[in-house]
Amino acid sequence: MLSRTADHLFWMARYMERAENTARMLDVNYQTSLLPQSADAVVNGWKGLLSISELSPDYASRYGEIDARKVMDYMVSDERNPSSIYSCLMAARENARAVRGTLTTEVWETQNQTWLEFQRMLRHKTFQKDPGEGFEWVKFRSHLSRGVTVGTMLQDEAFHFLRIGSFLERADNTARMLDVKFHAVESEFFGTGAANGNGNAKDQEYDFYHWSAILRSVSGFEVYRKAYRNVIKPEKVAELLILRADMPRSLAACMDEVVNNLRQVANEQSSDTLRRAGRLQADLRFGRIDEILATGLHAFLTQFLERVGTLGVGISRDFLVPVAA
Repeated sequence: MLSRTADHLFWMARYMERAENTARMLDVNYQTSLLPQSADAVVNGWKGLLSISELSPDYASRYGEIDARKVMDYMVSDERNPSSIYSCLMAARENARAVRGTLTTEVWETQNQTWLEFQRMLRHKTFQKDPGEGFEWVKFRSHLSRGVTVGTMLQDEAFHFLRIGSFLERADNTARMLDVKFHAVESEFFGTGAANGNGNAKDQEYDFYHWSAILRSVSGFEVYRKAYRNVIKPEKVAELLILRADMPRSLAACMDEVVNNLRQVANEQSSDTLRRAGRLQADLRFGRIDEILATGLHAFLTQFLERVGTLGVGISRDFLVPVAA
């Protein structure tokens, strides 16, 4: 396969996944902001969302102080924000258009219709009138895109590059979300009665809703209940989203998919990239949450993000259009 074709497929999938992840974070943050809490807690929630995408400096330079409506507009419809839903859906559609002949008709039409419908929703101010409805639509269109891809594409190299892009992006986002959200909750609760389960009823209720929000942002609330059948505990949330390979959005599940698809497209120059991916997969497969927490969750996730970034560079070098220095 031509490297340019592989590049378009890889980034088409990454941008679609990124749009969904942005919608998930915005939806959960919006719902959480409606809970009874201090104004500072609400502002910190929106700050955390910008921090996940490393967009705090850009937002501050253009919008100034944190405001819920401004952050929503910035993350949904701002054309100058490369991580906004607008930018991601447009980029996904443009990459799909560039390799239209490689995709099935159903995959192309799904991408194209998503972009056209999103523009209509912006004109009708759907995200301002009912943010929850808008975010659910973005998630649904991403699910539809993946489903149509799996259901209609020949499982050849094109298919594998789409899958690699999707799951590398998902791993990166899950790690970023965990790092920021856990740090926020630790700062406010760890070392207090709420963190240890000994706080007053109000503290424990607040704590429950925020751990629930973390799980809901990755569609993991019902999965957690089924897997652990007990109250929501921070260490179990971390274990579910890092080490449980049967949780679709966990780091372990994402790396399993990345490695399996990398093996299918391996070439003579990709052995080092595949080795790096395999080592990362093994660390997650045989890791233990108590060891991770003892070392430090932030340190673990920071290292994971660095390794995923290196892996992305290796994939670009081995298969895709080289990035200009």
